[in-house]
Amino acid sequence: MKFDRAQIAQMLEESLPGPGLFVVGLTVSDAIRPKVTAILDGEQGMGIDECALVSRRLARRIEEAYGEEASYTLEVTSPGADQPLVDARQYNRHVGRTFSLKLKDGTEKTGTLEAVEDTGVQLAEEVKEKNKKKTLPAALVPFDTIQEAKVVISFK
Repeated sequence: MKFDRAQIAQMLEESLPGPGLFVVGLTVSDAIRPKVTAILDGEQGMGIDECALVSRRLARRIEEAYGEEASYTLEVTSPGADQPLVDARQYNRHVGRTFSLKLKDGTEKTGTLEAVEDTGVQLAEEVKEKNKKKTLPAALVPFDTIQEAKVVISFK
């Protein structure tokens, strides 16, 4: 059986419980038994209950569209802590945390996320100066210049 990714994406959007959750990734494999993986996030994060609710709603829609005998695997999850942020709405809950940014021009910046604006993020960049770390004043890094943004996980 072959699933239509666009149709699954529409069903997934319709399965969300409200505007607080959003889709950050969707994959639909072309295997004999397709695997549908939906990655969701929320402005306040996402819990197991929301995953379960969306999973049930999406499974019901898939069965209505493709029949109850459709054989597939469904996974609804949130992005892992090591996953890059892909939606501007993901940044707000990480204000105050350390970020690693890879920019489209090939440069990299690491620093504290001070604020999120409509056009980008305010990052207080940490730079090494004569074997010491120095924190620069927060500067705007536009979203359209960011290739990849990850939260730096510290176990200190």
